[in-house]
Amino acid sequence: MGLRGEGYEGRERNSMSRGTPDDYRDLPVPEMEARLARFEEAVNAAQRANPPTKERVRMALHGKGDGRCPVRLKRHSLDLILKYGDDLAALFCAYPDDAVAVIPYDITIGYQPPNKTPRVNAVEALVLDRQWVDEWGTRWGHALCGVGATPLECPLQDWEMLDAYLATGVPEPGAPGRFDAAASLLALHGEGKYCFGIIHLALFERLHALRGMENVLTDFVTHEPEVGRLLDRLEEYLLELVRRWAALGADAVFLTDDWGSQSSLLISPELWRHLFRPRYARVFCEIHRLGMEVIFHSCGNVTAIVGDLVDIGLDVLDPVQPGAMYMAQLARDFGGALAFSGAVDVQDLLVHGTPQRVKDEVRSVRDTLGAPFGGALLLGPANVMTPDIPFANLVALFESAHERR
Repeated sequence: MGLRGEGYEGRERNSMSRGTPDDYRDLPVPEMEARLARFEEAVNAAQRANPPTKERVRMALHGKGDGRCPVRLKRHSLDLILKYGDDLAALFCAYPDDAVAVIPYDITIGYQPPNKTPRVNAVEALVLDRQWVDEWGTRWGHALCGVGATPLECPLQDWEMLDAYLATGVPEPGAPGRFDAAASLLALHGEGKYCFGIIHLALFERLHALRGMENVLTDFVTHEPEVGRLLDRLEEYLLELVRRWAALGADAVFLTDDWGSQSSLLISPELWRHLFRPRYARVFCEIHRLGMEVIFHSCGNVTAIVGDLVDIGLDVLDPVQPGAMYMAQLARDFGGALAFSGAVDVQDLLVHGTPQRVKDEVRSVRDTLGAPFGGALLLGPANVMTPDIPFANLVALFESAHERR
């Protein structure tokens, strides 16, 4: 399959207009798995065949780019692959990403040792209507046609259970096999591509997966000592995962903790600074000590704490979410102090926009957040791309993201 620069327009596109019908969810699970495996094999092969871009990404994120912002477009649901299949693979092969996200296991399923029974089938869980319990004891549910899963039942129902949970409920970060899939992907791409290891549900998200969102927001006021004890344990777990990413040779650690609504932070900035800033500071410090960079993912409007994140050493803010934050304001206040990531709208633009509008917006994102700061933008969707995005808009996204301006 093609390399960057070959372009997509000249490729075989007989199947593009046809795509895969929306009844792909009716396919047998083995056929779904085969489609997903074929996609990953093709995209990984193209990444390997493409010239190395690791140093280009590193230089760009530090404001010393060569005229084209690095790109990360492989950020999508399984449904998107199942719907567009080989056509989507051809796009990724014609326009390979510069950075590779290394995900050792699904965010909501967690690690499953080889001898675990019964096993959660990731394709069934994340495409069909299913429920399961993860390694932390949280029950998750995924609805048919939904994207992502939602906690349905939390293991820490009462703070009187805290001692027992800390003794037996927290998973072992060094469990044999936990990073096997990650090690294989890093071995494949680590030499030529900028690879970041992902740790989902870092502190806040894991906290409300264990207690429930409504409980946690109350706990901050009514049970701060207990919250602190649990956060201390979660921080220890997080630090151990960080050390394992370093041992595997990751270039950066990508932490996720969603703190924003569409309009503001979910808690007051003062409370965030009291409970969370010191813990993030220690984690960021350890990541840097081990020679890696920090990418912090937090959806929504987190403008109120971006300055704090810069102060404690953040390297890359992910995502800049259009509709929630103002790109021009972020560029004015923080451009040059850190790199940005994402910024292409998935809530409206990619779903409802025209291909030309997609191209125009991608260029505007690049010109606002990247070009003025030496290319310090990891350009891509602001969050997971979903199957309601028309394929023509995906083509426009890939073509415009890889333009050299």
